[in-house]
Amino acid sequence: MFKHSKKERNFIYPIDEKKISLYVSIPFCPTRCLYCSFPSNSLADFGHLKSVYVDKLIEEVKAVSILIKNTDKEIETLYIGGGTPTTLSAEEMDKLINALFSELDLSKILEFTVEAGRPDTITREKLEVLKKHNVSRISINPQTMNDDTLVKIGREHKVEEIRECFYMARKMGFDNINMDIILGLIDEDLEMVRNTLEEIKKLSPESLTVHTMAIKRASNLKINMDKYKDKLTHDKEVIKMIDLSMKYAYEMGLSPYYMYRQKHMVGNLENIGYAKVGYECIYNIQVMEEKQSNYALGAGSISKFVYNDENRIERVENVKNVEHYIDRVEEMTHRKEKEVHKNANKSS
Repeated sequence: MFKHSKKERNFIYPIDEKKISLYVSIPFCPTRCLYCSFPSNSLADFGHLKSVYVDKLIEEVKAVSILIKNTDKEIETLYIGGGTPTTLSAEEMDKLINALFSELDLSKILEFTVEAGRPDTITREKLEVLKKHNVSRISINPQTMNDDTLVKIGREHKVEEIRECFYMARKMGFDNINMDIILGLIDEDLEMVRNTLEEIKKLSPESLTVHTMAIKRASNLKINMDKYKDKLTHDKEVIKMIDLSMKYAYEMGLSPYYMYRQKHMVGNLENIGYAKVGYECIYNIQVMEEKQSNYALGAGSISKFVYNDENRIERVENVKNVEHYIDRVEEMTHRKEKEVHKNANKSS
């Protein structure tokens, strides 16, 4: 269906077993979105833990840096995701990124992404921190450009705030901005999706990630399905939305470069990443194709250790609960060390 596979090959092959990608989880959000199943903790309930969380995360960074050095691995891409990383204050973000660069060898990274995510967490001071540390790619994720839907999915910001954040980032020199949208949100029809795409077309981001809504077990949507089942978009309508988003992507000069499916997606449809030439997200490609190990740090993150010669992938999970992570961070690093050493001993 798409000519994305050829683009992916250019980033994946030849496979270099030395190279890894690094993910850092910031599991806080201003509010929890209706459809969200990620490890995100509202600032109202968990915001007081942010500072100590950053300190504990830096402890994990230090321990994993030793593991990376001792096994002669090279970090190719760095991705700070969540949750919403920009729930951290400018000072907390600066402290974390300083630690990443002082503890790890990031001299050869091809890409540094931070999910700026929600506009109600983005400030000039935070963007200045990201700019200072040469973050090469940010995401400003509206999910929809319809104010009514933003209220229904639990977001406490307006469409105008999304525009303001986007233009502020542009003026500050960010020249690789991704935007995410979700098709099939409650009560949205084709014309509302068209409005979202028209608004994004005016902004002209370097990449657009089009998600089809997945009804995840841990989401409030799934838990309260009786309340929402009549508000969900029918499969045939979602297919029209996908076709419309593809049309707009091409009009914006964006081409598909990766595609993946999630469990419980409406109509078993797919998520598609579109990008301008030269702005494809290397991290996304590597994570989806699973030919490169991904070391993941922080609460709720899942490391994937890829053994291409055995066609095998081992997942090593960090605990999801933020308070448990803070208390057990040493155990999280030991889990990774155990996996790496187990396989090193096997091959020696």
